[in-house]
Amino acid sequence: RGLLESHPLRLRPAGGAMWPGTWRKVLAGLAPGSSAALRVVKRLYCPAGKRDTIFALSSGHGKCGVAVIRTSGPASGAALQSLTGQQELPRPRAVALRRIHDPSSAETLDRGLVIWFPGPHSFTGEDCSELHVHGGPAVVGGVLQALGRLPGLRPADPGEFTKRAFQAGKLGLTEVEGLGDLIHAETEAQRRQALRQMEGELGQLYQRWSEELTKALAHVEAFIDFSEDDNLEEGVLARVDAAVQTLEEEVRGHLQDGRRGERLRGGVHVVIAGPTNAGKSSLLNLLCQRPAAIVSPVAGTTRDVVESALNIGGYPVVLSDTAGLRETQDAVEREGVSRARDRLQRADVVLAVLAAVDVAPEPGCLADALRAVLPPGALAGRAPCILVLNKADLLEEGRGGALLGACGEGALSPVCLLSCKTGEGVASLLSLLGAQLEQMCGDPLTGSPSLTQARHRLHLTSCLGSLGRYHGYKSLDLVLAAEELRLARRHLGKITGRVSAEEILDIVFRDFCVGK
Repeated sequence: RGLLESHPLRLRPAGGAMWPGTWRKVLAGLAPGSSAALRVVKRLYCPAGKRDTIFALSSGHGKCGVAVIRTSGPASGAALQSLTGQQELPRPRAVALRRIHDPSSAETLDRGLVIWFPGPHSFTGEDCSELHVHGGPAVVGGVLQALGRLPGLRPADPGEFTKRAFQAGKLGLTEVEGLGDLIHAETEAQRRQALRQMEGELGQLYQRWSEELTKALAHVEAFIDFSEDDNLEEGVLARVDAAVQTLEEEVRGHLQDGRRGERLRGGVHVVIAGPTNAGKSSLLNLLCQRPAAIVSPVAGTTRDVVESALNIGGYPVVLSDTAGLRETQDAVEREGVSRARDRLQRADVVLAVLAAVDVAPEPGCLADALRAVLPPGALAGRAPCILVLNKADLLEEGRGGALLGACGEGALSPVCLLSCKTGEGVASLLSLLGAQLEQMCGDPLTGSPSLTQARHRLHLTSCLGSLGRYHGYKSLDLVLAAEELRLARRHLGKITGRVSAEEILDIVFRDFCVGK
């Protein structure tokens, strides 16, 4: 606190900096000497150029042809000179072939490519360097140990490179999240959505909304302060009301997207359900193309939920095999049935599996069999269903066509005949499932960008609530109405990282790997 009292901001605040009075309020709630208090003082007294220089392996662990080791910070240039033994740094952003030495022993560690990125024209906005070396564990370990022995360098924390890019204004928070999703993308659709978010489209949408709210708030506050002076144009509040109404409709429409972006990011939950011995586990193994679940002629073999991640048509799927649905006296199997019904409640798509030989080719019989698998309370109309008639290889000639015709007459779910034993019909099932996934997730490259994180939905819902309360307060107390606009803007700022983002940074960056 003594340092704070003497800080020059007390007399002359820098652009965008808090007045020390605000800092005093912050420090008042912090334990003396705590790490949080020290971070506040460090922010005031330690310029960005005095930060630690960090290093890490950025290309992932394990043997590989080429490994990329990255540094960022004020000592990056000196570190590159020490490891290459060169007095001159390479030309910026140009690849140079160099021998890489251990400065402490002068031993040659490898011969590789080096690149120099002087700040601010780098990923983090700081001086950066990259060493492209052979990817053997001994080479990588030797280079990392050599860097660790240099003064002023330390290993990077998980996500610290990206965090520095965010703090330098190189990336917004939604762009950071897009980068994280791109790193973890396993399907084409996930890659497209993540790339679009990383390039800033989602952040630009939220920033536009924030700017519209800022303008509306400025007009309301101007009306509060100057309306009695007759210096304002007529209809100022009417224009604000119209702008808020338009924004409210846009945010509501953005939220009513069927969770497309979130499903695409985390995977569509497809649940295999049906009676015992219908071939559910066989279907799981067929789609996974590996023995993921135990298959046995004994009814009730599957007790717990068995999950497997798949890529179907470029869309991510979390496929779950569940216990056969039936009444049972076995306590363990009863728990499995309970878990199966719980998983049905949370399913995005249901594959209802019936043994084709056990159902009559009549619409009423098929509907009754389907209802027995999917009772009305299980889905409540939420999730689409695909009816899979398994064991088609055991059907008499002509019976398969009769079953399909009965399904058409009864206007039942999309249906396919399948034999897990021979593989017949699997292409038809994948086509039906792929069409359903495309309908649910859409094309991530078209239309408005979708929200992808639960925290986006939380803050947008709160923003929408504040916009709704604005309309209620404006005729009662314009000051309270202005405060609701300010809260709505703050919620948008928490998504992009422009306002009050400190408390969510650790959550965002902790999922990043070291070196990214």
